[in-house]
Amino acid sequence: MGKYFGTDGFRGEANVTLTADHAYKIGRFLGRYFGKDGKKCRAVVGKDPRRSSYMFEYSIVAGLTASGADVYMLHVITTPGVSYVTRVDEFDLGIMISASHNPYNDNGIKLINARGEKMEDEVIDLLEAYLDGDAGDLGENGELPFAKDKAIGKIVDYMAGRNRYVGYLISLASHSYRTVNVGLDCANGSSWMIAKNVFEALGAKTFVINADPSGTNINVNAGSTHIDVLRNVVVENELDIGFAYDGDADRCIAVDEKGNVITGDHILYILGKSFADAGKLAGDTVVTTVMSNLGLYKAFDKLGISYEKTAVGDKYVYECMLEMGYRLGGEQSGHIIMSKYATTGDGILTSIMLMETLLESKVPASKLSEGFTVYPQVLKNIRVNDLSAAVNDDAVKAKIKDVEEKLGSNGRVLVRKSGTEPLIRVMVEADDEDKCNLFVDEIIETVVSRGYAL
Repeated sequence: MGKYFGTDGFRGEANVTLTADHAYKIGRFLGRYFGKDGKKCRAVVGKDPRRSSYMFEYSIVAGLTASGADVYMLHVITTPGVSYVTRVDEFDLGIMISASHNPYNDNGIKLINARGEKMEDEVIDLLEAYLDGDAGDLGENGELPFAKDKAIGKIVDYMAGRNRYVGYLISLASHSYRTVNVGLDCANGSSWMIAKNVFEALGAKTFVINADPSGTNINVNAGSTHIDVLRNVVVENELDIGFAYDGDADRCIAVDEKGNVITGDHILYILGKSFADAGKLAGDTVVTTVMSNLGLYKAFDKLGISYEKTAVGDKYVYECMLEMGYRLGGEQSGHIIMSKYATTGDGILTSIMLMETLLESKVPASKLSEGFTVYPQVLKNIRVNDLSAAVNDDAVKAKIKDVEEKLGSNGRVLVRKSGTEPLIRVMVEADDEDKCNLFVDEIIETVVSRGYAL
């Protein structure tokens, strides 16, 4: 994780830790970097509907065009939508303005390479150096040259790109959804128009909530991080299934007809089993992160499905999939990557694949994850003043070791730094929820007692 960019881009409070000036400079650098040696840079830009996204959008576009790049604007679209358009329409890079599941006063800038993947670290390193005043070989005295005359970039309204992405999603379905009543929680975010259009084009009867973005209500008691809202809607309206997305719709959490939550781990189990039964699970392996539930691995063992464990972050999941040739991976939080169809997590794509499995199985959604028993797992966050010092403190490490010894083989402990916020995430998994809460609290109390809490 760099000074500005974490595992999911440059994220912070709008005009406090992430400013319009940062956005302009990012545009200036990227336009110059991808336009060096006389090449005309082509960039595509999308955003979620939070209020500050418009400010950052125009700041980035100003920087890009000032450095000579031509910019194609998708306006409000999902992060995977930007990734798809970047890759398919052969842009040099894509930029998504979103803070994902964070509150509206935060925002973020995600950078995507020409393959639709997260931008390479070497580019990020050079960009961070420029933000600190070092333009390197691209300029002189820390400054970048401006494009002049006909070399100044142009702006293109590129709604055709968004329409192409919607058409692609629709094309992935092989069933009619006319018999299914579907709930959609769009988190007042990027999916607010796209999800409904996709499902209704496929014939589903939709019940849509949180699809009225005001710029300040994104993720507010809505979406994948507030799943109880959708649970109530599904049960009260007797729907067959429901899908909840986060602010930029790269995550999906589902709800079955009984109101049970279908987490990212459940989705990996359902799709892993479905792909394996169809002979389409490459290497008979699913890529997970260290946050996945112990019950998922026990369920995979029974099915004869292998698994990999990576660090937390869809970036690391995708890197493992790419290196080893696997096609299915994801996180408990709902980032699900199916590399046959996309290079990033895509909440709406995940929904379609779950719908396909539901219709093929001809059983209620509540039956899809039978065979997977979830172990109690408690995760709590603590905001700290020094991430590295807190996780490396001797007293904190001693407490973690003590808890691990008490749990033995019947549970596990995971204490890690957030990749996007100044948080320590403390997770304990065991055969009893009270035990989980007790041990998580003991670890957090140790962090507090050592003076790291904010």
